[in-house]
Amino acid sequence: MTQTGADVDASGSPLRVAVVGPGGWGRQHVRVFSERLDTTVVAIVGRDEDRTRRQAAEAGTAGFTDIAAMLDAVQPDLVTVALPNEHHFAPTLQLIRAGVPLLVEKPLVFDLGEADQLLREAAERDLFLAINFNHRYAEPMLRARAAIESGAVGDIVFTSWRFGGEANIGTHPHAQLIETQCHAFDTIEHLCGPIVSVMAQMARAGSGPYTTVAIALELANGGVGSLVGTYDSSYAYPLTQQLEINGRAGRLLVEDTVRRLTISAAGDETSQVWQAGYFNDEAREFQRTFDRHVSALLPALRSGGEPPIHARAGRRALELAMGCIASFETGRRVAV
Repeated sequence: MTQTGADVDASGSPLRVAVVGPGGWGRQHVRVFSERLDTTVVAIVGRDEDRTRRQAAEAGTAGFTDIAAMLDAVQPDLVTVALPNEHHFAPTLQLIRAGVPLLVEKPLVFDLGEADQLLREAAERDLFLAINFNHRYAEPMLRARAAIESGAVGDIVFTSWRFGGEANIGTHPHAQLIETQCHAFDTIEHLCGPIVSVMAQMARAGSGPYTTVAIALELANGGVGSLVGTYDSSYAYPLTQQLEINGRAGRLLVEDTVRRLTISAAGDETSQVWQAGYFNDEAREFQRTFDRHVSALLPALRSGGEPPIHARAGRRALELAMGCIASFETGRRVAV
């Protein structure tokens, strides 16, 4: 899948994109929209003036430390928000009130009231508001969904997700659950259907944040699931991420999101395996899942349609996380 060969829009002009938060994963935002033929990065907005100036020079674009000044100066067609996890709300609300189409990074926010306000104000303005749950666009995940839809798995009986690496230090006591396992919640519901209840156990070192969780899931289709997420691990380990979906007709196994998909039929000792071939660097690189999401997002934006992954999905992942927190605090199963 070649992203840089994308066509420009009907007017012949590339879409003008501004990136708010060009550090960390925000560098991928700058890269994606710089590499494409149908988009151009017209500005980046950072918090530190010197660092933003350097980043803008590297990207060959304009740098700002004020969102309003950027909007007035460059009038972008799309703004992406890739700020640190716990700093999404105020800038996103400012951009919504400015009426600019948005692609925001996960997690949406850390508070359901804030999520509801963002969604409400975007709806009032009929505003394009997407969230980057890019795991959906990994080749194994795309193939897994196609296999499920074809009936290769049959009725889903259980699913199991494990995902963990080094800590991303924040201030929220449940940051690991909210900012990392949002991918788990979104992917499981995307592939297996709605989760209807959760039961959670959590672990931490001393009085610090909860860095490891184990969650039992009830699926709407009558199946069950388990989710283990942790900051007490390492991305250097083999199988730092694994997803199993077991149905009455077969089983799917996704390894490390982009590494491998194995499809097995019940009673058959042979399996179908997908993994990227020698020259298929695009499919084996995790960051290219973002390129794929953007390739689906831009046609929707140009046509005035709804994003392929609306920010409502971010609110739903947060709702599930809050249900897990309530379950842990009360020792009860919580309906979600």
